[in-house]
Amino acid sequence: MDQLGNLLEGFSVALTPMNMVFLVIGAVLGTAVGVLPGLGSAMAVALLLPVTFSLDPTGAFIMFASIYFGGLFGDSTSGILLNTPGNSSAIATTFEGHRMAKDGRAAKALGTAAIGAFMGGMIATTLVVFFSPYLVRLATLFGPAEYFALSAFAFVAISAVVAESVVRGLIALGIGLALAMVGIDGQSGAARFTLGNPEFFDGISIIVVTVGLLAMGEVLHVASRIHREGSAMQIQTSGTPYLSWRELKQVFPAFVRGTAFGLPFGAIPVGGSEVPTFLAYGTEKRLAKRRSDTMFGGRGAIQGVAGPEAAGNATAGSALGALLALGLPTSATAAMMLAAFQQYGMQPGPLLFERSADLVWPLLASLFVGLIILLVINLPFASVWAKLLLVPKHYLYAGVAVFSVFGVYAIASSMKDLWLLVGIGVLGFVMRRFEIPVAPVLIAAILGPLAETELRRALAVSEGDVGILVASPISVSLYAIMAVAILISIVQHLRHHKAAA
Repeated sequence: MDQLGNLLEGFSVALTPMNMVFLVIGAVLGTAVGVLPGLGSAMAVALLLPVTFSLDPTGAFIMFASIYFGGLFGDSTSGILLNTPGNSSAIATTFEGHRMAKDGRAAKALGTAAIGAFMGGMIATTLVVFFSPYLVRLATLFGPAEYFALSAFAFVAISAVVAESVVRGLIALGIGLALAMVGIDGQSGAARFTLGNPEFFDGISIIVVTVGLLAMGEVLHVASRIHREGSAMQIQTSGTPYLSWRELKQVFPAFVRGTAFGLPFGAIPVGGSEVPTFLAYGTEKRLAKRRSDTMFGGRGAIQGVAGPEAAGNATAGSALGALLALGLPTSATAAMMLAAFQQYGMQPGPLLFERSADLVWPLLASLFVGLIILLVINLPFASVWAKLLLVPKHYLYAGVAVFSVFGVYAIASSMKDLWLLVGIGVLGFVMRRFEIPVAPVLIAAILGPLAETELRRALAVSEGDVGILVASPISVSLYAIMAVAILISIVQHLRHHKAAA
């Protein structure tokens, strides 16, 4: 009950007029920055960090928390409307969300994203407040072998479940791993696949890979087909963002499943919210196949938006909990928040709740208020955002290309990144032509370095004994689930080919 009393005191601080102004400003700025390709909530916090020098710590962190969740919704907005997610956490939402937009259900997709983000974030924040000690225990159960098993599980789940063809899925996985291996090997210090160019020593930024494959690849794909489709193809942007009772019953299980995927991943550093969002998407797609639901991959399935959005925001909520309780930043934005804490002379961790309770509890209370503000702001205006699709395609996608270049260049001001953006964009165009899925490339590029590092750490600890990879119940469980998923996928593909023959 101490947590409840502390939380109520936190609300008394968070609901003051000035802090409410900070919450609204943060929500608007986070959403606006998240819409821009290549920029996300981490970039927004980084850019606004100097601005908060004149604010008191409580007001600054309340604004940062609002920017955090606002950026996540902005990422999804650009992904749904333009197939150009502002950050990699919105990639899974983009697959079905953009199909819904092209089917004239853009407002509905944005409304689903807003409700899913609200539910996932609200449940995660509630659990952080009341069950943060259990988050600490969960994080301590994972060692190098468990991280590697989790990465391998994600590789197989995305390649075998999300992709329509296992072969094409494995090809895409190989492309992603190849991109991830460019740069200096963290263990030995050797340069790999850099072509002797020092500019490649830092590897290829995941932002460049994401924006190149999804944004530039889509721009080139649309440009190659725009005359064939003609100007007669008009996307209907009218429609309500509010879900009917039937639709709510349809997507509520997806919200719950997505939240369940996202909650544990925020407490462990396994690649941020990308893994749970992809797993949530893969689960919804597999369940749709069992129901013979043809919306997935066609007109766009609402569950394919609901699950990943809930997962992404649940991860964001539990990531903040891990930062506050452990001092462990499990995402880029959490790392920026850690820098902000250190700027004010505070170190997140178990003692933070005792030493800085007057800051922590208003911050946690502001998460609840901020999520409500984001829902109030974004749900009614979803149909307004959808009007963006009324812009003629040649203007719209030219703007996407410009903002993509701007977002990538803003990261490191590097011409090398711009050339890579063009090259990876061409790769994305070719993959679309040959129906090679993009999702396995992205998940491999994100998790490839983690999987390699943790595998080598595990083998170093065991002095080369591979038995360590299956020495814990967590690892064995993950491998067992992975084997069952592969077996089920093979059976389903064989049945599909037999039915087609």
